[in-house]
Order: sequence, then C-alpha cells, then structure tokens
Amino acid sequence: MGWIGPCCHTRLPLAAHRELWHPRRVDQPTVTDLIVPPMVDPFHDWRDGDTWLAGGTLLFSAPMPHLRRLRDLSQTGWPSLTVSAAGLEIAATCGITELHEFKPPDHWRAGPFLRQSVEEYLASFKVWNRQTVGGNICASLPAGPMVTMGAALDAEYKILALDKSSRIVPAIDFVTGDNTNILQPGELLRSIHLPLSALLRRYTLRRFTLTKHGRSSIYLVGTHDTESNEILITVSAATIHPVHLRFNGAPSSEDVRIALDRLIPDELYFDDPNGTPAHRRHLTYVFAEQIRTELSAS
Repeated sequence: MGWIGPCCHTRLPLAAHRELWHPRRVDQPTVTDLIVPPMVDPFHDWRDGDTWLAGGTLLFSAPMPHLRRLRDLSQTGWPSLTVSAAGLEIAATCGITELHEFKPPDHWRAGPFLRQSVEEYLASFKVWNRQTVGGNICASLPAGPMVTMGAALDAEYKILALDKSSRIVPAIDFVTGDNTNILQPGELLRSIHLPLSALLRRYTLRRFTLTKHGRSSIYLVGTHDTESNEILITVSAATIHPVHLRFNGAPSSEDVRIALDRLIPDELYFDDPNGTPAHRRHLTYVFAEQIRTELSAS
C-alpha cells in the first residue's frame, strides 16, 4: 500500500497537539518538538534523536534521554483494516480497540482469533485505548499478543527505511529477543499482512497465566490447513521470541517432541517473575501435545 496524507511538514507548538501535549508531562524532558511529517516522504528532515510516535504507550513508559523529536504518525490517514482477496492488511497505526471491534468474514475460520488476541492484553484502559497493533509488535516483548498473532498467522511485515527503500519480513523473523527486533535506526513498520490462506485455517490455542487476567507465561497457537494438511504450532511467551514448529501432515507425539528439542534450546526459554524457564519448558511440551492431538483428530 502506498503512502497517503498531506504533502506538508508541520511543526506544532509543544502545547498545541494531543491534549496539550508537553514533553515533561510524559517524563521525556529531552524531547523539544512534536512534528507531523509529510506522508509522501515521512523521513523528510530526519535527524539524530528523532523517533516515531504512534500510540506512545511504550515510548512514554521509561526515560529515553537520547530522544529529541517525536514524529507523529496519528495523522497518516492510513486505513486501519483493509480486507481483500489476499487477506487482511492491518496498518501499523491501527488501534487495538479497532482490531477488537473488527468483524471478520464468516468463512475465515481463524477470524475469531483476531479478537481473542486483543483480549489477551494485560493493560489499563488508557493503554487499551491508545496502543496500536504496530506498537505492540515493535515493543517485541515475549508476552506481546500482537507478536503472537502475527507469528501464528504467518503474517508479513512491510518495513520502510530512511533511504526510502522497503522490505517485506516474515513475522516469525521480526522479533529477536526480549524487547529486541530487526528494525534498524529510523526504520518504520508500515503494515501487517495476514494472508488469506492463514485466515482460512482451523486453529486452537493454549495459554497459561499466573492469575486469571494476568500476563501470558506460555502461549501456544496451533493452526491446520485443511487443504494441504499442514499443521503449524507457534510457541510464544514461553520463549524470548516466537518459534514455529511446522509439519507436513499430522505429526506424531515423537515428531513434536523432537522438533521442540531441536528448535528451542534451554537458553531460549524466558525467565521472569511470571515463570521460570523450567516451568515454561514443561508446559510448552504439554500444550504442544494437546494441540497436536486436537488438530490431528480430524
């Protein structure tokens, strides 16, 4: 999808945008300017210390003294959700609430998973109403529900670079660790494409949290392509980045165990107050076997 929006470069007064925005109100005192870049050239006048601003829920959550200017993406005019014969295109600026309210076509077997993914958010109402799909992906946290959604549905991400080039990256390759990803300085996540073939799959999921509405400690999603008979199991939250177990046909219990042993070494399991690596590893094997059994049954 191409860029759309005004062909101008707007520099706004610090107290004239986003409900009287001021850098000290968001604990980023080194930020001096909020600008709306021209969408025909969003990288125009890029400087050291610039960064992209969408919902801002991560950007404003911790001190970032290297920042000087915020480049506001809220005025892009990008269509949040576009259904086509190829699947679903989600703008990186699409709000979490917009995705939650989206009504997928009835023939998309995995359509309900989109809403379920949003409902896995552990967040305040402020974050719920401000966070964007792209922002959650770029935060690249192990428990990020949009990270899981993209990986489980074989999404492709469109990334724009400072030199005006673009590239398409499989979702499974985007996140590299806890709060790390492949984005280079200045790069911008433009959109998330969910292919129709993935949206037509049967799916099932298993998720563990320490509390009823807590952060995901282990989150596995299985999908089954009824035409090719391919089964895909996506492991997330348990690991520092998502992992795919892909099988051509129904795997045996041993097939799944061997794949887990080979693709997820012990050091890949995440360690935080929500679960030890040993606990996450144990439940990953349990959940993977449950998913295998369920998807292989038919």
